Amino acid sequence: MDILDGLKIDFEEAKRRAAKIKLLITDVDGVLTDTGVFYSENGELMKRFSIRDGMGVERLRNVCGVETGIMTGENSSAVLKRAEKLQIAHYFPGVKDKKAKFFEIINGFGFSREEIAFIGDDYNDIGIIEEAVFTAAPADGMPYIRSLVDYITPTKAGYGAFRDFAELLILLKGNEA
Repeated sequence: MDILDGLKIDFEEAKRRAAKIKLLITDVDGVLTDTGVFYSENGELMKRFSIRDGMGVERLRNVCGVETGIMTGENSSAVLKRAEKLQIAHYFPGVKDKKAKFFEIINGFGFSREEIAFIGDDYNDIGIIEEAVFTAAPADGMPYIRSLVDYITPTKAGYGAFRDFAELLILLKGNEA
C-alpha cells in the first residue's frame, strides 16, 4: 500500500497544510500502542511501543524540524520513559479534555492552530481532531474517528501508524521520504 493511499483530502491541500506544521501531537493507546497492556506479577503496567514510531519522531525532528508531543489521558511511567528516550518536546499526561489542552498549547507554547497536526484513534480524541489543521488515525482506529480525519495510515496502531503519518508529513513538506 502506498503511503498516499490513505489521504482523504486533495494532495495540494495536504501539501499546503503540511508546510505550516511545526508540532505533531499523538495519542498513546491506540496509536503508539496496539491498545493492549501487560501487567507484571507485581502489578506493574507495561506497554509495547514500535521502534518504527520512534524513528518517525527522530526523522520529523531531524529532517524537517517538526517537534513531537504526546497527549494521553493516562499517567503512565512507561509512557514517560518512552517520551524521555525519544526526547519528546512536549509531554502532556493525564489529559481528560484534549480540546482544552489543545488551546492551552496554542496559548502557552506559541503555536498557532495551523501549525499543529494530530493523530488519534478514539472518541476521546474528537475535540482535538476538530481543531488541529491536519489529522490522522491508524488503520484500525474507531470507524467514526476514521471518518473525521484527513489521513488514515496504512499501518495499524502500535505497528508504525505514527511513523506513516510522520513520513507523509516529511513527504508533503518536500523532504525525502
